Amino acid sequence: MQYRDFGQSIDWDPSALGFGAMRLPTDEDGAVDDDRAIEMIRTAIEEGVNYVDTAWPYHDGESERLVGRALEDGYREDVHLATKMPSWEIESQDDLDEYLDAQLERLGVDSIDCYLLHALGQDFWDTYQSVDVFEWLEEVRDAGKIEQIGFSFHDDLDLFREIVDAYDWDFCQIQYNYLDEAFQAGREGLKYAADQGLGVIVMEPLRGGRLATDLPDPVAEAFDTADTDRSPVEWALQWLWDQPEVSLVLSGMSTIDQVRENVELASRSGVGQFSADDRTAVKAARDRFQKLMAVDCTGCDYCMPCPTGVQIPRNFDLYNRLEIGDDPETVVSAYDDMDAEGRADACVACGDCLEACPQQLEIISLLEDAHASFEAARA
Repeated sequence: MQYRDFGQSIDWDPSALGFGAMRLPTDEDGAVDDDRAIEMIRTAIEEGVNYVDTAWPYHDGESERLVGRALEDGYREDVHLATKMPSWEIESQDDLDEYLDAQLERLGVDSIDCYLLHALGQDFWDTYQSVDVFEWLEEVRDAGKIEQIGFSFHDDLDLFREIVDAYDWDFCQIQYNYLDEAFQAGREGLKYAADQGLGVIVMEPLRGGRLATDLPDPVAEAFDTADTDRSPVEWALQWLWDQPEVSLVLSGMSTIDQVRENVELASRSGVGQFSADDRTAVKAARDRFQKLMAVDCTGCDYCMPCPTGVQIPRNFDLYNRLEIGDDPETVVSAYDDMDAEGRADACVACGDCLEACPQQLEIISLLEDAHASFEAARA
C-alpha cells in the first residue's frame, strides 16, 4: 500500500485507497450481506487500507452498524474511522447531540476519528450556521467524541470556497473524477482546499461505476490511443492519484474482487506517474463522454427510496446507455422488464427527490425525457 499526506493539521498518513461503505454487498432482499461485507472490509485493512468511511443513511442505516462489527477483534486500532452528521435531519443543537450519540452507539465506539457534516449545500450550510455548529463541534471534540472535523460537499465552487474559509477545518470530501473535473468543487476546489492546508478526500472516483466498465466505444478508443495500457478502472484511479492535492481516494466496493483489484492498483499509485500523453488521452475520453451522457447521475441513491417506487438511478442508467448507443434492443428490454411502478413514467412529480439529489438534477423532467426516449426507441 502507498500512503499520502493528509493536510497540514493532522500528523497521519492515509492509505491511497479508502474503503467507502455505501455500496456494500447485499442479499436477494436488499439487506447488507454481513459476512461478505465484513470479509471485504477486513481484507482491505489487512492489505494496508487505513481509512473506512460510512454515514448515517447508507444502506438504510445498516452501514454504520456493519462497519462497527467489521472493526471488532482489533481492526479498529488499524484505521481512521469516518462517519457523517445527517444534515437533512438537523433543526437544533439538540439534534446534533442526538444523532452523534446514536452513531457512536451504532458503531460501538467511544470516539470517531474523522467526523463530517454531510453533503453540504447552501440550505444545509445555512442551517448549520443557525444552530452554532462550530461551537458544538468544538465541545464534542473537547469531550473526546470526535477528533478531526471535516465536511462533504455537493454545490458550486463559490460556496465551497466560502465554507473552506469559514472554519479551521481539518479536511473535506469532494466528488471528483476525470469526468467531473469542472463540476461542483472540481479541480479548482481541490487545489483551493489543499492550499489552505486541508486534507482532501475524493468520493465518486468511478462515478458510481460508470467509469469502470462498459465504456462507450468512442471513450474506450480515446484510451486505446495512449501509449500506456490500462483498464478503465486504472485510468480513472491513477489519474486521481497522480495529483498531489488528493489525500486519499474512497471507493465504494461491492465485491471482494473489487477490493483486491483496487488494493493492487493503489500499491502502484503515486504522484508524477502520468505522462503528457496519458493526460491527453484522459481529456479526449472526458470530452467524448460528456457529449454522450444524457444524465449526470452518479447512482449515489440519495434520491431513494422514491415514495411511489420509481427506480430513479436505474432509469437514468438505462437512459444513458440508450443515448450512448449500447445495444438499444437490450436496453429497451431491460426498461420494459422493470416493475411498472419502477419505470420512469410512474413518477407523480412529488418532488422529494429534488431536495435529496446532491447533483441538483431536475429529476422529474429528466424522467419524462427518459421515458420519451424509450417510447421513441420502440417505434
